[in-house]
Amino acid sequence: MLRLEGLRVEQGSFAIGAHWPEQAPGIIALIGPSGAGKSTLISAIGGFLPATAGRILWNGQDITGLAPGQRPTATLFQDNNLFPHLTIAQNIALALRRRGMSTADQKARIAEGLAQVDLAGLGDRKPAQLSGGQQSRAALARVLLQDRPVVLLDEPFAALGPALKAEMLDLVKRVLSDRLVLMITHDPQDAARIADRVSVVADGEATSPEPTQGILQNPPDSLRAYLGQ
Repeated sequence: MLRLEGLRVEQGSFAIGAHWPEQAPGIIALIGPSGAGKSTLISAIGGFLPATAGRILWNGQDITGLAPGQRPTATLFQDNNLFPHLTIAQNIALALRRRGMSTADQKARIAEGLAQVDLAGLGDRKPAQLSGGQQSRAALARVLLQDRPVVLLDEPFAALGPALKAEMLDLVKRVLSDRLVLMITHDPQDAARIADRVSVVADGEATSPEPTQGILQNPPDSLRAYLGQ
């Protein structure tokens, strides 16, 4: 389980803090205005930004100083990070590179990952040959094959239309139900759709996650201000 002990991350004059008790698997939505520090927070949890103070713990182990590849985290960014010169299968295979798997085992795992995100048979295509929604599914498949217990979603579906975004959110709920997912969103409807808990990120703090239904029905002042209520 993930625990944040007095975590503080500073970038110039900006700072974001979080103090969370242990968080079990499930989907946590991070909601708040642009520039509030949502991406900064998950970048620190993923190891891409250093913590200024406090600790990040996973199952009681301090991972604050570990490099991204040594953490139990996988990150899906806004641009999907698919290499345009590689096929979808080759892009997904990057998640398996360090596992010492045989070629046959790799092919089987790639096929399984593609099937999980409804892209079976499309592994030989390049990213440019896929729609935006399909590219998002391919990037999600790569995260799946990384097989990390914590998945960080930095608004990877923001560029999709409402229907496609809803499909991707439902897919996340289906294929990542056994993991801890931190999902950045600006839309409370996204949280209402799939999140188990919500953390409000505003005024330099990411609040301890609370059950989604309760916090959306009775939002704190910072969330009311963001929603314009």
